[in-house]
Amino acid sequence: MTTQSVSVDRPRTRASVQWWTLTSRGLAAMIRNGEIIFAFVAPILLAICFYLPLRAIMDSDPSMDYAAFLMPIISLQSVSFVASSAAMRAAVDTTKGINTRFRTMPMPAAIPTLARLGTNAVLLAISVVCAAATSLVMGWRPEGSLLDTVGLFAVVMAVGILIAVLADAIGLLSNSPEATSQALSLPILILGMLSTGFVPESQFPDWIQPFVRNQPISQFATSMRSLSDGTATLEVLTPTIWWCVGLAVAGIVLTGIGVRRMIR
Repeated sequence: MTTQSVSVDRPRTRASVQWWTLTSRGLAAMIRNGEIIFAFVAPILLAICFYLPLRAIMDSDPSMDYAAFLMPIISLQSVSFVASSAAMRAAVDTTKGINTRFRTMPMPAAIPTLARLGTNAVLLAISVVCAAATSLVMGWRPEGSLLDTVGLFAVVMAVGILIAVLADAIGLLSNSPEATSQALSLPILILGMLSTGFVPESQFPDWIQPFVRNQPISQFATSMRSLSDGTATLEVLTPTIWWCVGLAVAGIVLTGIGVRRMIR
């Protein structure tokens, strides 16, 4: 008598379905946690804290339109909120053992990271739209061409995605969500205040002006202003391009390390 072995094929779930399922999970958690509400509120708070008190002083300069001047930093600070959320989301998945559970499933190792990226991209889009709406209410109007305006929002979206990827990688390598959030918030706060986002470079002491002028947030703000008023050139945009390349390299390297650590 011969015994025949019968093999039963298990149903396979496509990677795209897995990605969408985990992305939907992240979006549902984002709604429950109130992150969308904060995405609406954060630009308004920035406008109240900076535009209202400083408008009269800044607009006393005939060459200054403070609403247009402030628009980039309102968008970039909204991006920083997305980064903090991204780091917290990844750190929570790590510390609660969710990534360990994913490792036991028939799922490509990159899917959880890509799903968090999808969630972060949605939150970023909402934050940028809210920042733009707040800037429009303040009085900002794009003066460049349609291509310049598209470029303006392309810059802030690109910066937002790259910072979210980097923050996600940091969260993936972290053992404490609270420490991760604080470690990201402090440098972002310092760079934001020591930038040309809120006041011109000339308002800072001479000894710190080179740092203020060349640090990434100032370069991003300068590129966005030039695209907003239609004066953008390759020379003006080049520092932003190089900073984005640097962020991309750092994000890819740290993400690779984090994913490798997760699948061990």
